[in-house]
Amino acid sequence: MNKNIVILGTQWGDEGKGKIVDYLTEDAAYVVRCQGGHNAGHTLVVNGEKIILHLIPSGLLHDNTIGVIANGVVVSPLELIKEIKKLEKRGIFVRKRLLISSSATLVLKYHIEMDIAREKRLGINAIGTTGRGIGPAYEDKIARRGLRIKDLKDEKKLSTRLEKIVDYYNHQLVSFYKCNSINYKIILKDLLPIIDLIQDMIQDTTHILHKAIQNNKKIVFEGAQGSFLDIDHGTYPYVTSSNTTIGGIISGTGVGPRCLNRILGVTKAYSTRVGNGPFPTELFDNIDEHFSTKGHEFGSTTGRKRRTGWLDTVSLCRAVKINSLSSLCITKLDVLDGLNEIKICISYKNTNTSEIISYPDTVYDWENIEPIYEILPGWKKKTLGIKKLEDLPYEAQNYIKRIETITKIPIDIISTGPERSNIILVRNLF
Repeated sequence: MNKNIVILGTQWGDEGKGKIVDYLTEDAAYVVRCQGGHNAGHTLVVNGEKIILHLIPSGLLHDNTIGVIANGVVVSPLELIKEIKKLEKRGIFVRKRLLISSSATLVLKYHIEMDIAREKRLGINAIGTTGRGIGPAYEDKIARRGLRIKDLKDEKKLSTRLEKIVDYYNHQLVSFYKCNSINYKIILKDLLPIIDLIQDMIQDTTHILHKAIQNNKKIVFEGAQGSFLDIDHGTYPYVTSSNTTIGGIISGTGVGPRCLNRILGVTKAYSTRVGNGPFPTELFDNIDEHFSTKGHEFGSTTGRKRRTGWLDTVSLCRAVKINSLSSLCITKLDVLDGLNEIKICISYKNTNTSEIISYPDTVYDWENIEPIYEILPGWKKKTLGIKKLEDLPYEAQNYIKRIETITKIPIDIISTGPERSNIILVRNLF
């Protein structure tokens, strides 16, 4: 029996992982966020009501589930409390069911200011970050100067370290980026009331998770962003600052690979990307308009319109390999309803040499890439809300089978709409 399931994005994020995490967590004791920060936006639709989560694990909307923000996450205490209070206004109380790793790195005001200053200076060459300070926070972590959640427990030491770090940032912000300086006392003043609010949540989450595993508790591990935003395996430098692939789950929690029973990759039935960077199947025509409008393709964190394109199985197959995926979940199948034909990118061609090539190695190699498509017939019937595989239009079933054939792994879940209940469960993962 599968007790521990990992849910990962296989594209550039925004695949609909939040809904799938929420769906599977109904049967789980714990749901765990492993990396990223409040740059992640997971949208859930429950009884027609839209809920967007950034730091809090998606499955925590289930009353009997314990949420864990593990050591690999970078945490903005201000945003965390803001998110908790927003949920409480809706009658969703999570404070007593939320645990935060004492080793998680803090995101503070100077990280945000640095993030914004850098993007502004880069101009048209900007990475396209969310401006939430996530990259600079991870830099501090790697440079061994970052503050951690556990540092909030000692006000005197926190004040001393904070002053030194702010001096370090002010030197760059003022001298190089020509921005205003930051007063560390204001940051400290904002932090102090929060410490009391989260004190009981601060735990050794690695120990807690291992104890849960020993007691045969069901755990869902929730990845953020997508495989090709991974700092090592993504379309560098147009990536996020953490490992969004399977390695980030392991290092971000302290739970070893032998404890992970199933790894589910989530992909849209087409492709989207927010921000800059390579996107071989990107569209600029009426199909782009169809995907954007019908799929509501606007970033839940940034509000930016997402770039859209056909499903890219070259990248998808690579995601299968680098994550050791057990199976796939296809989301937003209903967005393809009404199209006359559907294209799948099955290989890449070098436009200079006409040579068929494998996955490009550098950002420069992507510049001469042209997708080669296989064309399948579309369907006119609605798939929205269908709950059985055999009830899907014949052409939609063929589309699903074709993806399985190309990727060589099964599709266990199909999402046919935004609601929590719009799910076809082909195979029970637990």
